[in-house]
Amino acid sequence: MTPLPGRLITFEGIEGVGKSTQVEAARDLLLRAGLRVETTREPGGTPLAECLRALVLEPGREPVGAAAELLIMAAARAQHTAGRLRPLLDQGVVVLCDRYLDASYAYQGAGRGIDDAEIDTVTRLATGGLVPDLTVLLDAPPSLALGRARARSGPADRIEAEALAFFERARAKYLARARAEPDRFRVIDATLEPTVVAAKIAAELGRLLGRSLA
Repeated sequence: MTPLPGRLITFEGIEGVGKSTQVEAARDLLLRAGLRVETTREPGGTPLAECLRALVLEPGREPVGAAAELLIMAAARAQHTAGRLRPLLDQGVVVLCDRYLDASYAYQGAGRGIDDAEIDTVTRLATGGLVPDLTVLLDAPPSLALGRARARSGPADRIEAEALAFFERARAKYLARARAEPDRFRVIDATLEPTVVAAKIAAELGRLLGRSLA
């Protein structure tokens, strides 16, 4: 039997929309279907990329400028793409990634004010042209999503501590990118019950993979 090609499925959205929960649900669903699945995240996913994650997200360090933030995120993405994503995809693994390239346009672009053209250049270098097969955008009003995120135990990271307006800009950019690339994006209402959200994602995964996942 010819092995199935690998697939890169990314989960995007602002803090508090339930990405981690839905990544885990999708992983369990695909494992039950007998597929080879790995989960990962950005920034992070490899030892070096996780160190870069800490540099940019831990509060209490010196102020991080917008350009530095973009470049640190891109360095982590370059390491992650070359060291983990591409090898897994080459082995025919379905990779579920909590954030990827679209996050830079939402956060460092709309959030921090960096032009898309500059992000384009950095992203092409970091990813080598690797684009997700499917991007699940979990969408919710920032006031609701941030309330969920800030109710979790533990201190907020440097980005989670941003003002509401920052996340409103990030959400708007995510939705604009989804409108611009409807073949890749699927926007899911993250205000629904998690089981309902998971069922909607399962249907999209089934369409992508050409099989029933019920």
